[in-house]
Amino acid sequence: MRSSTQQKWSAMDSREAEDRSLQSESVRSRNEIIPEVKNPRLSLWDVVYALNMAIACLITYWIMTHTLSRFVDEPSDFLGGMWAVVATVFVFRETRRQSLSAGIARLIATCVSFALCLLYLLLFPFTPVGMAALIAIGTVVIALLGRRDEIVTVGITTAVVMVVAAMSPADAWQQPLLRLADTLVGIAVGVACKWVGSFLFDKFLGEQVS
Repeated sequence: MRSSTQQKWSAMDSREAEDRSLQSESVRSRNEIIPEVKNPRLSLWDVVYALNMAIACLITYWIMTHTLSRFVDEPSDFLGGMWAVVATVFVFRETRRQSLSAGIARLIATCVSFALCLLYLLLFPFTPVGMAALIAIGTVVIALLGRRDEIVTVGITTAVVMVVAAMSPADAWQQPLLRLADTLVGIAVGVACKWVGSFLFDKFLGEQVS
């Protein structure tokens, strides 16, 4: 009788342990999908960071729209400003080191997309199948380069370049060149403003930002 009771208690303990294990695994998986919010309070650095990024985007947009307006029509001018601002936002990270790393990653992804799109558009007109093929090829190339985190960026850049080329079929081959220029300016301004902003914050407010 006593042995039977002990077996029942042992079985119940085992089930409870399994339930706790399943619950903890569920919590871990949920945290991986939806990261836990860290320190939701707004700090002075958050405000400075936001203003710094806004200024960087404004500078980028002004440079591109005033530069491209001499060579392209108004829609392409606005598109260039937008794409450059996207690059600026992309490289604006929490620390200077992360910002520089993001800039390098964006540059690599853009160069892969640029090379593929330019080669294609010099030989063929835009087609949806061609765009899909370039996205697939770009994914393989960037994976072979060991930069899997940039696969999404390559795909987005390729899609934008190809669709814009379809909107301007007469000068389709120019689109990869223009988007490369937009990205280079956006990266340069974003990284520079991030480094200057962090340096001034460190110097005048005495708070270290890596």
